[in-house]
Amino acid sequence: MKINIVRRFIQILILILFILGNLKILNILEGNLSSSILFGGLGLSDPYAVLQIYLATFSVSATAISGALLVLFFYSIIASRAFCSWVCPVNLITDFAYFFRKKFNYAKDTRVIRLPKNFRYYFLGLSLILSFVLSTPAFEQISFVGVIQRGIIFGNVMAIGVAFFIFAFDAFILERGICSNICPLGAFYSLAGKFAFVRVEHTVENCTRCMDCKKVCPEKQVLNIVGKKNAFIKSECISCGRCIDICKHDALNFSIRHNKEN
Repeated sequence: MKINIVRRFIQILILILFILGNLKILNILEGNLSSSILFGGLGLSDPYAVLQIYLATFSVSATAISGALLVLFFYSIIASRAFCSWVCPVNLITDFAYFFRKKFNYAKDTRVIRLPKNFRYYFLGLSLILSFVLSTPAFEQISFVGVIQRGIIFGNVMAIGVAFFIFAFDAFILERGICSNICPLGAFYSLAGKFAFVRVEHTVENCTRCMDCKKVCPEKQVLNIVGKKNAFIKSECISCGRCIDICKHDALNFSIRHNKEN
């Protein structure tokens, strides 16, 4: 079965479970991605949000801390940036924007603006500094991730405008710009996933250097080792599995990480 189909199914299933949980129909997930309850008793928290709150107030409940540590541990040991491609609802919008851009061949090989890939790390650092200086969780106040996921789960119409902006930005201004260049949450999970057990592994002996993988990869820079050496892909990889699905030569596969990392 194609990894992309499974991934999309899980993304949508998580949103459905949140909706059903908040409607008190099915008691599996209740709340939202920032703060939720699993199976009616296990509290989960967004570790990036909790870190901002701590820097802003120096006061975070033990429940929030334990929930954040559970989530951080989970995403730190499974595939790198799995949240970004398997959970985050913004990915649904940016993937559609990418499809639209390619389908209509819009602005091929051109960008209205240029941002370095490291911009999201600068944004991450800035959000933490501002949280401390302004005594408020800075990114949480403007988080497009939060607006979209709460809009879907609770039916907030404000999410429609934010979703359209995200789509327009990625479709007409900067290809994959929101997730690959701007989102500090993606940068946070990239750092957290440096020691993830599951990574995409490249087997150079099987590679024909067709570069089909790079054509579909949202983070093309992580595939710089393709055709050059055996290695595990860097933690900036969002573990979406597109490269694995498209590779006909079994040169790319999910595998347990060991010392052969790039």
